[in-house]
Amino acid sequence: MSSLKPLSIALLSAIAIAPSAFAQDAASTDTTTDTAAVTTTDSNGTVSGKRIAIVGGGAILKPDSDPATGLDIDGGSAPTLSASWYFNDNMAIELWGAADKFNHRVRGPEGKIGTVEQQPIALSGQYHFRAADAVMRPFVGLGYYESNFSNEDISGDGLHVGLDTAKGAIATAGMDFNINSRWFARTDLRYMKGDSDVKVAGESTGENLKLNPLTLGIGIGARF
Repeated sequence: MSSLKPLSIALLSAIAIAPSAFAQDAASTDTTTDTAAVTTTDSNGTVSGKRIAIVGGGAILKPDSDPATGLDIDGGSAPTLSASWYFNDNMAIELWGAADKFNHRVRGPEGKIGTVEQQPIALSGQYHFRAADAVMRPFVGLGYYESNFSNEDISGDGLHVGLDTAKGAIATAGMDFNINSRWFARTDLRYMKGDSDVKVAGESTGENLKLNPLTLGIGIGARF
């Protein structure tokens, strides 16, 4: 868990500052000029008190542009799913992951040298700002992820080149847009900090790929 420390410090600093920028709105039906404070209370009730949220969507994942000397790994896209349990209206724990594999093209100085697939999964704690029924609700999160690599097809002088599972911290920042008390739209950014050990013919080369991928995701969610 020592790999969580750098991002923990950064995100805790952000959480300390954020409440002054995103003070919680009290749920109200009064007319207001601040569209972000308009509530979504409807015939189905209120968002407040709902404890489970399921989100389905998609994400683009882009690894670090320079994971190793002379190497580049292109981005890929995949569907994603997440499930969250809310302890209260503002604090939640989320299980997020790719429902399919991200496919990446691997390039060297002379061009394409192969492809590889990865499928991340993460568990994060989150804090959601503003009142539960506010139309726009920003949130931040911090947690731990693992990303499994498979179907490595990379040139290695006839020897199989493999990548170990990447593990480390994940930081999340996003926004929920309440449609009504049940449905909402989501957009988020996720940064995963973790290296992957390179193996040739099953033996470690001692070289780590600093992938550190960033994802941009969108989705539609429902609360229960």
